[in-house]
Amino acid sequence: MLELSGVHTYYGDSHILQGASLTIAAGSAVGLLGRNGMGKTTLIRTLMGYVPLADGRIAWEGRDVGGTTPEKMARLGIGYVPEGRGIFPNLSVRENLLMSARPGPDGRRDWTFDRVLSLFPRVAERLGHGGGQLSGGEQQMVAIGRALMTNPKLLILDEATEGLAPLVVQEIWRVIGQVRETGISTLIVDRNYRMVLAHTDSAVVMEKGRIVLEGVSAQLAADHAALTRYLGV
Repeated sequence: MLELSGVHTYYGDSHILQGASLTIAAGSAVGLLGRNGMGKTTLIRTLMGYVPLADGRIAWEGRDVGGTTPEKMARLGIGYVPEGRGIFPNLSVRENLLMSARPGPDGRRDWTFDRVLSLFPRVAERLGHGGGQLSGGEQQMVAIGRALMTNPKLLILDEATEGLAPLVVQEIWRVIGQVRETGISTLIVDRNYRMVLAHTDSAVVMEKGRIVLEGVSAQLAADHAALTRYLGV
């Protein structure tokens, strides 16, 4: 479904991604791991078109999409939940959700307003509240719901549970598990590597802008030496 090959990007003179490669098959869940500052968010922002691609190839369903704008990447079928959530504080919860509602690129309308509310009962209780009035956990639920209402083929979650209370964290992982069961492909970034590996089929580890380790998630979870080396756990 999605393939990044030998991707290089820069922030000014800083060479951030240095030949990173990543493949996500249709219906699969992939974890993206690494210490802070190793290039995970830059990789996501590059494939989404927020950061210019300096070299390499990004392909979506076999078609070269390197240099495509973020809005066109979204139209292709990628739902993006960014680090920091990106909720519009001056819009109500209802408006934050409905503004993104549209059929998927293949015409599917599986994720409706009512279905999203059934997935997030707490959000259903906050429909009239402004986005800025929500807790961090509620904002994350709205951000995930908003992405689902685009009926994506791939859902990207950058720092899925960062800064959230333990009970909310459990709720987010429950939802991620349910979304995965629907057949939507997922790319998950989170500091809790154990939960990422438990909710994905495969994973890659980044260090200094490169993919330095990849494999089946269950096997990586058992490789304590490698996890200690690259994640400091």
